[in-house]
Amino acid sequence: MAAFSKSIPHGCYEIGHTWSTSCTMAAFQVTLGAFQESLKIYAPLYIIAAILRRRKLDYYFHKLLPEILQSTSFLTANGGFYIMFFCILRKLLGKFYIWSAGFGAALPASYLAILIERKSRRGLLTIYMANLVLLFCFTAALYMFFFRCKDGLKGFAFSALKFIVGKEEIPTHSVSAEQRNISLPSGHPTEHQAIKDSKEKTKKSLLALTRRLVDKICKHGPRHRCCKHYEDNCISYCIKGFIRMFSVGYLIQCCLRIPSALRHLFTKPSRLLSALYNKENFQLGAFLGSFVSIYKGTSCFLRWVRNLDDELHALIAGFLAGMSMMFYKSTTISMYLASKLVETMYFKGIEAGKCPYIAHADTIIYAISTAVCFQAAVMEVQNLRPSYWKFLLRLTKGRFALMNRRVLDVFGTQASRDFKGFIPRLDPRYTLVKPELGLHS
Repeated sequence: MAAFSKSIPHGCYEIGHTWSTSCTMAAFQVTLGAFQESLKIYAPLYIIAAILRRRKLDYYFHKLLPEILQSTSFLTANGGFYIMFFCILRKLLGKFYIWSAGFGAALPASYLAILIERKSRRGLLTIYMANLVLLFCFTAALYMFFFRCKDGLKGFAFSALKFIVGKEEIPTHSVSAEQRNISLPSGHPTEHQAIKDSKEKTKKSLLALTRRLVDKICKHGPRHRCCKHYEDNCISYCIKGFIRMFSVGYLIQCCLRIPSALRHLFTKPSRLLSALYNKENFQLGAFLGSFVSIYKGTSCFLRWVRNLDDELHALIAGFLAGMSMMFYKSTTISMYLASKLVETMYFKGIEAGKCPYIAHADTIIYAISTAVCFQAAVMEVQNLRPSYWKFLLRLTKGRFALMNRRVLDVFGTQASRDFKGFIPRLDPRYTLVKPELGLHS
């Protein structure tokens, strides 16, 4: 059991920045390392997002770099401010308590850091994980329902879902086959002509063979009168949706891996091939492709069964599509989407006058959630998600593992359990307590 009333008289050098005797130098080193890693994280993410959202050239010249630097500065500040407050608290309190090394230092650091980030990106965060696939199923069901409802989703969420599932699933409102105008709008090409024109435009492209094969397989497939995918029957509509989003998922993973592989192109050329044929590339592709095809397939099936196009279909279709998470089990995706869904519902409650408005709620929740994560990272790494621990090590260039957790065992959290008895070599001239003899790992 953790001993909350206990304290230890060690200095911040003896516990936190064991690699440097200077608080200022330690903070500078952590900040510099965090900036380098943050830039590696955000630069490709923003570039890929800009490509997927089809940003205009003006965005790349005037907005892309500032947005990358703003998010990079946020993550950098989170690491740099933490080590600063770690030292400040030690000097103010005169000793370490169980809460001060982790939660106490991380709370103000996270709060100040998130203020740097754009408000649109301040999502609600959490460290607790429910059943991953089931959580994603419910989240997907509600997202797709709001997508189909009038004014249900706005901004990036609506644009992202429009890109993923296609404009054919843009909101409609309970239209039956009898109510629907069967004839196509004037000037709209017939289904046969649209397919023919599309083939002629893409016959020289690499995708032409795939398209012809799909069209041949699904040539005589049916299309319900309530379906809006005029150029395809229901079967080819689902297959093409899978192929399109599988390709997107595969290319995203490749773009994230190739830059790292190119650095070793001449020393280890095989790394480039492994980047192209990595298992995770296909897993993300299968996840996105199956999500879209299951959603579209279920929506078409329900239109056939009920002879009606209803936004309630999105609840069932979205839930079943959520099963695609089995191909790419990502806590980050599930928790982020779930938290953004809570945020969306909360603001809808405010608009309806049923929820109170809490100023800076997202900032406060982020700060508390991150502080809890840092508390676990300092005092009980064994209870922290491995992926988050690896992220912290990457962000701090491995320095988070150099904390003197052997001393922190006095608080009863088994802080040093997973560090194989590591004891840092400390300069006795700068210590308050006689150091144990130890080895750097």
